[in-house]
Amino acid sequence: MSGYLYLIVAVAAEVIATSALKMTHQFTRLVPSVVVVLGYAVAFYCLSQVLKTIPVGLAYAIWSGLGIVLVTVVGTVLFKQIPDLAAIIGMVLIVAGVVVINVFSKTTVH
Repeated sequence: MSGYLYLIVAVAAEVIATSALKMTHQFTRLVPSVVVVLGYAVAFYCLSQVLKTIPVGLAYAIWSGLGIVLVTVVGTVLFKQIPDLAAIIGMVLIVAGVVVINVFSKTTVH
């Protein structure tokens, strides 16, 4: 599997785990708690595989930036937690930063 494919799986697993975290009710509910633990395990395993081919700063920028935006979308849809304008602007800036890193940075895949 390529580094970017591992990165996609890592982001998806982290978003699922983070979204399930609210449903654990402080780890008192078994099924969501298992989803959280397994999701983070998969996310960190995949992230470790990503680092074989993608520099850590670049991988983490993509992973965290996408994670923030996707968890916010899930929070909006599942939990009706609507971000305000300042939060939306902040997320746009985060995404812009990830794009700038990917398009203009001299950091390359090794």
